[in-house]
Order: sequence, then C-alpha cells, then structure tokens
Amino acid sequence: MILQRLLQFVGWPITAGVIIALLALLLFPQLRGSQQPTSLNANNNLNTGVVSYADAVNRAAPAVVNVYTEKRVVQRNQNLSNNPFFRHLYNNSNIPQQERMQKTLGSGVIVDNSGLILTNNHVINGADRIAVLLYDGRVTSAELIGIDQTNDLAVLKIQIDNISAITLGNSDNIRVGDVVLAIGNPFGVGQSVSQGIVSATGRWNLGINSAENFIQTDAAINPGNSGGALIDAHGNLIGINTAMLDETGASFGISFAVPVDKAMNSLKQIVEFGSVRRGWLGIGVTQPTLEFAQKMGAEGLLISEIDRDSPAEKAGFHINDYITHIDNTPLLNNHSVTNSLLNIQPNAEITFRIIRDGKALEIKAIAAFPPTKT
Repeated sequence: MILQRLLQFVGWPITAGVIIALLALLLFPQLRGSQQPTSLNANNNLNTGVVSYADAVNRAAPAVVNVYTEKRVVQRNQNLSNNPFFRHLYNNSNIPQQERMQKTLGSGVIVDNSGLILTNNHVINGADRIAVLLYDGRVTSAELIGIDQTNDLAVLKIQIDNISAITLGNSDNIRVGDVVLAIGNPFGVGQSVSQGIVSATGRWNLGINSAENFIQTDAAINPGNSGGALIDAHGNLIGINTAMLDETGASFGISFAVPVDKAMNSLKQIVEFGSVRRGWLGIGVTQPTLEFAQKMGAEGLLISEIDRDSPAEKAGFHINDYITHIDNTPLLNNHSVTNSLLNIQPNAEITFRIIRDGKALEIKAIAAFPPTKT
C-alpha cells in the first residue's frame, strides 16, 4: 500500500516532464540537433558529381583561330554559252570569262609564341590571301610557310604581339574512352566547342591522305572545324581536326584528327627545311605470296634490293631478308607496312626483326635524309 502511494507520488512529475519535452521539441525544431533534411543531403551529393570542362576550354581556346582564305577563280560565262540566242556566236574558246573570289573558312591552332599556326592543307590550298581572326577579335594576315600534303597539314605564320600558344599534349598516351573536346569555327558561326570521347586510334584506309594514322572521335566536327584543335580534358592539344565521315552534310559522330606528335614533327621540318623530309633507308621491298608468308610463320616484307652506301647496307641487311616487325609493330597488312615506312623520320633509329635463312634476327638502322637528285 505504501509502495503504491509512493509510485503515484513520483510518477505524475515524470509523466508531466515527458509531455513538456515533447511539446518543446514540436515548438522548437532547432532543439533536435544540426542534422540536415534528407532532401538537402541528396542535393549536396548530386552537386559533388557535376563535372565541367570550362577550365580546359579557357586554357586552350585563346590559341584557336579562325582561318579565312580567298582564291581568285576564273570561269567562263556559262549563262551566255547556254543561251540559244548567243550559242551560235561563241565556240568554247570565245566564251567570255568571269573572275571571282572564292572564299573558304577553317580553323587553326597557334602552337608557338612566335606566331606559328597549324591548320589543314585543304583549308588554304591554292589561296591567294589568308586572314586569321584571333580569339580576342583581332584580324591579321597570315603567311604560308609550307605544307605537308601527305598528312594534309599546313603551317602559317602571323606577325602580331600578345598571342597565346596552346599547351602540347602527347598523342601517344591517349586511350580509347578518353574525353576530348573539339574547338573550331563550324559553318563560320564563330568559335565553338563540342565534346566526345576517343573512339579509336590508328585509323587508316579512309582515303583522306597517304599516311593515315588518325585519332577517331565522336566529338562533332563540321565544315569549318578543319584545322582546329582536338584537346584532352586538361586543355592540352592532342590532335588537329581534319575530317568527318561526310563533309557534304552534318556530322555523323565519326571524326578524325592528325595526332599532335605527327603534326609537330611536320611543322618542325617545314620551318627548318621548307618541306617535310621523310626518312630514307635505301631498301626495296616486295609483298610475298600467301604461301611464302605461311611458310615463314608470319606476315611481312621481302627485301628485293638494297641501295649502295645506304643506311640499310650499313646496318647489315641482305637481299631476301624477311622483315616481320618494325619497332615491335608486326607487319600485319599492306597499310601497316606503308604507314610504318612513310612515318620513319630522318636520324631515327629503327629496330627491325627479320628472318634470314630460317633464323630470327634483330637489326637496327638509322634513317637518313633522301639523297639529293642530280
């Protein structure tokens, strides 16, 4: 009895305290602690996943220029020659001629603070005048220094102060799946940026040039982008945009760029020599029959001739040596053969793996400049 009264005496203050505490939590939510609502946490998590390439664009864009050319074209007045009333008055040699200026547009990349610009040869081919529009709005004329027709490249030079050269990347280090950005002047609308990934490397057999070794990307490239920059996610130049799948219409998401390493090698030779000098080994090769290749156990090239005093002779090559690898690259098809030989540079040391009299050998040769023809 005494215990029951004691519990009743103590219980009512505890109950009242609990009720007061609940009312206080309802009236003053800040007393619950610093935990944020779930919805705010979700938004914060989303924000941490946002990615922007603005820094890469800001780093590279000032070095990308618009290239405008004018070419003087002479054509016959076809309107008169097709008019039945005048047709009998003119033969082909007497049809009046008209002269007009044909304009083209493209892009280019400043690769040196001295004003050297890389672009495509097809952008400036045959141009009588070349003008460059810089990122900051200045316009200046450009001088053609030289071309590399094999790789569809051209080198221009501008004489102007306060220019920004792009930072060069390493195209040998790119991987399929890497994010890339294409910067150029599509359709003449002004500098634009498109984004994609590296779809493939070493693309060839496209009929674009004779030494194809392209970076393929799905970044949109349209007419006017030719000669512009293909950059990585950090703003480094990795290629010169050259072509898309079909230049007669819109981009199909398959575009091609000349790797920057190859482009810069061409530029250095053009600046130094006025043209691109490719390495000379002094060997003649033939494609063996399928039966011969099967007998040798590998595809390759058969050496059919060796020039006297050539790098090949000095390296110790023999007639009928069978080349299976060039710098550890197997010669698996006609393109790999052509591409490997065309891209050998003067003074470069090349390692060949050959088969001679059934034995595997390794020979190193140093390519030279082609001998001067007399």
